[in-house]
This record gives sequence, C-alpha cells and structure tokens, in this order.
Amino acid sequence: MPDGLDGDLLERFVQGDQAAFESLFRQFEADVYRWIVRIVRDRSAADDVLVEAFWRAYRGRAGFDPTRSFGAWMRRIASNAALDHLRAARTRAGWRTADDRIPSAPPPDRAIVATLALVEEQPYAEIAEALDLPVGTIKSRVFRATRLLRKELARLGITT
Repeated sequence: MPDGLDGDLLERFVQGDQAAFESLFRQFEADVYRWIVRIVRDRSAADDVLVEAFWRAYRGRAGFDPTRSFGAWMRRIASNAALDHLRAARTRAGWRTADDRIPSAPPPDRAIVATLALVEEQPYAEIAEALDLPVGTIKSRVFRATRLLRKELARLGITT
C-alpha cells in the first residue's frame, strides 16, 4: 500500500464502514489540517475546511481506488476544499485594493502554488499532485512568481 495502510481498511472505507472512516480520519487529521492551513492561512477557517474535506472524502469514497495513496487523495480533496473556501471569501470581500496602483491578488491557485513552493518549501511533485496540475505547470508558476517578486522588489529599490 502506498501509505503503508492496511488494504482491508481502505476497502472497508470504500464500502462505507464508519469505523474505517474514523480510523482514517484519526490517522490523517493532523496532516490534512496542516496542509489546509498552508493554503488558507487562517487556523479557524482551516477547522471548517478540514471538516468539509473529510465530508467530501466520505461522500466520494466509492470513487477512491484502495490501491492508491489515501494521503495524496485526501490532500487533493483538501486542496479543492481550501481553494473553494478562498474563492468564496474573495467573492464576499470583493478583493479590492486600497491603492489602485497596487495590483489585486492573483487567483488563489497561482498564489497558493507560489506560497507552497517558495514559502513552505513543499516539493513540486507534492504540490502538483495535491492541486491536480502537471509538475511543469507548477514549475512555470513558481518561475513567474519569482520573476514578478523580483520586479516588484526592484521597483521598491530592493536588490536581490
């Protein structure tokens, strides 16, 4: 098993066994929570997103392949739930800047890629798997983010 999990446990989860789901929740709750916090940057929001992510996993359990990594599958679900949360928050807030000369924030998934790669130092392959994007796309977005950051720093008179 890719996660080192008992195949029987994963099979029981797919079949809807409540005890199997609870066992997986206990094993992955902390890791998934940390993953979500990296994306949403708000611990109280991460609590809600965590519940939503595991609820989505439970509802979609029939589509899970027990021979694959449960952790990777859960990170993908958590990433999608976190991105949905950020999109909803952006819509509610209107995402306006106080100064028209300052560009508005990039779309959440692009900002998240840059944050996960440059700040959190997550491996490109892990980011790609969680966001369901090719590794090349992750590399490209990190390159662009780095270029934009350098340009903005230069504009502010900060040399790298």
